[in-house]
Amino acid sequence: MPKSVQQQIGNVALVVENYDDAIEFYTKKLQFTVIEDTDLGGGKRWVQVSPPNSNGTNLLLAQASTQEQSNVIGNQTGGRVFLFLQTNNFWRDYDLMISNDVVFNEKPRIEEYGTVVVFQDLYGNKWDLLQLNNTTE
Repeated sequence: MPKSVQQQIGNVALVVENYDDAIEFYTKKLQFTVIEDTDLGGGKRWVQVSPPNSNGTNLLLAQASTQEQSNVIGNQTGGRVFLFLQTNNFWRDYDLMISNDVVFNEKPRIEEYGTVVVFQDLYGNKWDLLQLNNTTE
């Protein structure tokens, strides 16, 4: 590709049961920020949330509108970890999430690449909270 081509993934869509419940979880429990919440009419909204001080991909909250979409809420990846929340201070964020009653699937562990723990969002989607070895505050 020519050097002038620049691309990035702007959003990752997450199918949710309810916009407002999802916004509350991400903003209150994980301290995300609402980037945009635009009414598109007919019960649809364009809702983007993002971790604090993020300069990368946003999470697009997409309320299920069909039975097929409802069937995948909480299991968009067949039970695998779906999203990776990288941090520059694992223990700060882990302790905050514990105090906000976030559900963890395991105890934190030290891996060759960094410190990691699997947690769940309000629908049961699995996430990694991850601090890579080369990112410290």
